Amino acid sequence: MLQVLQSFKNGKIDLIEVPIPQCKRGSMTIKSSASLISSGTERMLLEFGKSNLLSKAKSQPEKVKQVIDKIKTDGVYSTLNSVRSKLDTPIPLGYSNVGTVLEIGDGVEGFSIGDRVVSNGSHAEIVNVAQNLCAKVPDNVTDEEAVFTVLGAIALQGVRLADPKLGENVVVIGLGVIGLLTVQLLTANGCRVLGIDFDDNKLKLASAFGAEILNLSNESDPVHSAMKLSRNNGVDSVLITASTTSSDPVRQAAQMCRKRGKLVLVGVTGLELNRSDFYEKELTFQVSCSYGPGRYDVNYEQKGQDYPYGFVRWTARRNFEAVLDLIARGKLNVQPLIAARYPFEDAQRAYESLLEDRSQLGIILRYSTSTDNGEKTVINRAKVQSPPDEKSVIGVIGAGNFASQVILPILKKDGVRLKTIASTGGTAAAISGRKFGFEQFTSDADVILNDPEINAVFIATRHNSHAGLTIKALSSGKHVFVEKPLAINEQQLAEVESAYKQVGDRQLLVGFNRRFSPYAKKMRELLTQRSSPLTAVYIVNAGTLPPDHWTIDPEIGGGRIIGEVCHFIDLLYFVVGYPINSVQAVAIGGKDPQRLREDKVTITLSFTDGSTGTIHYFANGNKRYPKEKLTVFSDERILELDNFKLMKGYGFRNFKKMKSWKQMKGHGEEIAAFINRVENGGAPLIPWESMEMVTRATFEAVKQVREGVLA
Repeated sequence: MLQVLQSFKNGKIDLIEVPIPQCKRGSMTIKSSASLISSGTERMLLEFGKSNLLSKAKSQPEKVKQVIDKIKTDGVYSTLNSVRSKLDTPIPLGYSNVGTVLEIGDGVEGFSIGDRVVSNGSHAEIVNVAQNLCAKVPDNVTDEEAVFTVLGAIALQGVRLADPKLGENVVVIGLGVIGLLTVQLLTANGCRVLGIDFDDNKLKLASAFGAEILNLSNESDPVHSAMKLSRNNGVDSVLITASTTSSDPVRQAAQMCRKRGKLVLVGVTGLELNRSDFYEKELTFQVSCSYGPGRYDVNYEQKGQDYPYGFVRWTARRNFEAVLDLIARGKLNVQPLIAARYPFEDAQRAYESLLEDRSQLGIILRYSTSTDNGEKTVINRAKVQSPPDEKSVIGVIGAGNFASQVILPILKKDGVRLKTIASTGGTAAAISGRKFGFEQFTSDADVILNDPEINAVFIATRHNSHAGLTIKALSSGKHVFVEKPLAINEQQLAEVESAYKQVGDRQLLVGFNRRFSPYAKKMRELLTQRSSPLTAVYIVNAGTLPPDHWTIDPEIGGGRIIGEVCHFIDLLYFVVGYPINSVQAVAIGGKDPQRLREDKVTITLSFTDGSTGTIHYFANGNKRYPKEKLTVFSDERILELDNFKLMKGYGFRNFKKMKSWKQMKGHGEEIAAFINRVENGGAPLIPWESMEMVTRATFEAVKQVREGVLA
């Protein structure tokens, strides 16, 4: 199938072939019939992409600060690689889609195959969308009308936050598609409306929809006009639906409001506010979040957990339904908002017209209704040049940030044959597949697992899927490199062990890269001849994650101890060289939910030779501090490793310092060693007993934290 992607590097729009997405639990696969180009949001993305690097930096000063902080801790090379990777990765465009349901995932209720639905799906021939971001289209609403639903819901959510009453005076600043929909919703609600914009054609539409109008290009005073509308009392509320870097709309909105009036920001503006404007009138200022309650809530969007009707009347999906009802009853007229129609295949031309004419409103992309051979889960490309012997034929499952920024560049550099890459949505696999030279990309991991040519599989998916995919790959006779963690619970670990012990000579390696770092190897070498137990202190400045991040979710990511601290436990075990015989974990208490305590934890490991290692894993530090520092005390000597860029020795006869101009965390060394074992055979790079021991140590630490061992 075809999908629209935009490069953040140069703004270029491409229509590329990608595998059709897998139908996930709680979602539906939809064949598109029409989608709407948002003249505001998507034009802004295009202009950002086409701007030079300096302009990009000026428009996102907070991102620049993050880059500077990362340079200070991780170095220039690592930071530039990360920035380049972000800019080189295209993004799907579009969020207003109408189509017909092709397939329904487990757990979906209220929809049937063949239903005509709206969704926030992208510009693609087939999309997969969570059920709570879809709504059925009434029979008397056309596809071209229904395609405005998502933007209508954005307007409706802004109106709900303003909570206008019959007869109130309301100003709408910015008359793009969302602004004009807002005008209609307000007039339907019995409000007196003033529409403000620079574009005469948009103002004429607002007037036709029942609003009084003001053209700012005539140097008119918006505050004076608003006061006139309200009989000099001040308007009851202002909805700002403009997209601008200027703070003028917010300042003017505050000045034109009555005491205790409301400002709702639906669009994008500067936010240099005058305190006295808000203080003296006790104004309420609120930013509207997209389609309504549920938007960006993982439980609502991804897990399908709806809010109780009696407590949250208007969710994102219910706002979709309300907009469709208004269109069906003729209360919302979207036909005048259609500026142009293009066949989907001419999407590039549609975007060119968007930049050429800033006055355009809604541009509709229309899709062919026929089904063809383009609807495939596998996309084949011409076979690229491969090594003559082809001893390593690689399949990669997962094409997220870590895979695309770390694993895939290393594999490409190592010169192995990259056969197939898979991602559930298909798009990420197509992007990375083209970038790194894979012969195939797919949305179906079984294509890799069932391919007899592929002899080594890299697994870089979400943590809860690692064990299952590892078992399938081993059972298919593949060598397996699985990103940490190996498993997120005891049952998964036991199942992986059973599968591994049945396959004999297959390599199984977990992505414990730090033990392969030249720094770690040198540290172990220097400590080999020690005469007494050592003491190690590992400080990890982990950084915070959003509370709803999938890594923190015990069912998906397993939590940060299982998902991340396993790295540091393995490195300490590698440095000590003796088995772990006890684990003690203490987490910071307070009011944090249990799962958030795991990112502020101290774990003490005891080893069979009497050595101890303490890991201080804290998310409440500062980004400017190095992420990792490991200090080892042994035989009146000290080794100090600073963020895998510098190691100093104190008391060693033949070692004082080891330094590199970039971080050397061992990723490349581990993958190269794995490829060597695949091609030439040999003992496991990390014995099963070691991988199992480290994994069980994380389980024990989590158990202690979750059972309430608090500092």
